[in-house]
Parts: sequence; structure tokens; C-alpha cells
Amino acid sequence: MGRVTAESTRAGERILAGLDLWAEWPTATQRAIVGAALESFAERGFHGTSLKHIAQGSGLSTAALYVHFASKEELLFALSRRGHTIALELVRAAAVEPDPAAAMRVLVYSFTRWHAEQRTTARVVQYEQGALTAAHAEVVAELRRDTERVVRGLIDRGVAAGAFTVPDVRGATAAVLSLGIDVARWFVPGGPWTPDALGLLYAGLAGRMLGMPA
Repeated sequence: MGRVTAESTRAGERILAGLDLWAEWPTATQRAIVGAALESFAERGFHGTSLKHIAQGSGLSTAALYVHFASKEELLFALSRRGHTIALELVRAAAVEPDPAAAMRVLVYSFTRWHAEQRTTARVVQYEQGALTAAHAEVVAELRRDTERVVRGLIDRGVAAGAFTVPDVRGATAAVLSLGIDVARWFVPGGPWTPDALGLLYAGLAGRMLGMPA
């Protein structure tokens, strides 16, 4: 069934509750540095951000930053890797549901909500990738490929089970992921949509796009 159920939203909420963006940085100092870098990258862009901006935002000296991170590119990489790891953990958690239709509803609902609720992080990790070194960019690219493989595998499973009618699985995979990712670009808190409402809407849209019964 393509209808989004209360069970789907509860499952999505459980997945989201288990994701901790900041788990990789256990100390208050590390979190202050990464948080300041995130805010500056979002406000000024990577190239417009200096280590001085990050130091000021974190309340530390520029020299103190080097104890934890060698460069602002390393900070961007840490954020990008963590953000993409979270996305991969999310889709994997949703895809374990045996029923492919239910799994897809949970996946799209939670993926969309995460990109709305963590829009600042999502914007930075999606739109500043060009500033990463080639080696770091490849690490992030592999995480993206892993995420795509999980979603594509779920769609393949749904097609095989007769739950989805999809003429182009690769294209459908890109479309499902793009629905959630693009939310980070335009979502504004206090606007006409809440993260929950968007998650419900997009889960329903994805169901229709994949040919799930109403």
C-alpha cells in the first residue's frame, strides 16, 4: 500500500532518534570547533571561511585549532564524511523492514525529515564537496555510492515482489534520493511545511512514483 501509516512514521522517528551527528566528536572543544566550522561554511561558503572565523566562532585561538584539525579542509571532510555516514546508516536501518513498500515509506519519511531538521549540515556536505581533496572526495563518493546501492537494492526487491512498478530502477533511485536531499536547499523553519509534514508528503509522492498501490 502507498498510504503512509502511523506505524511508518513511528519507525522513522525511531531511526532518527538513533542518529547522533556529533558522536564522532566526543569532547566539548571538538564540538565547538566543528560547530563553528559548520556555521561559517553555511554562512560564507568554504572558500569564504578562514581559520580565524572558525577560531572566533569556537572561542579558541587559531593555534588551538591545529591541535584537533590540520586544516579547514580537514574540518569540511570530517563534516562531509559524518553527514554521509549518517545518511547511509539511515537508509540501511529503513531497508531492513521485510516488506519493501513499508521499508520505502520509512526510508523516504526519515530521509526527508533528516534533511529538513539538519538542513545546515546537509547543505554544507552536499554543496561544498568541490573543495575536498581528491582523496577525501573519493571517500565521500564511496559513501554516496553505498547509499545509492541500498536504495537501489530496496527498489529491486520491491519490483521482484510486485510491490513497485518501475521501468528504470537506476533513475528511480536517483529520484527517491533527490527528493530528500533537495529539501536542505530550500527548507525554512517556520514556513508552510514542518519536517514531519514534508516527510509524510514525500513518502506518499515516492510511493506513487514507484507505482505502489494507493
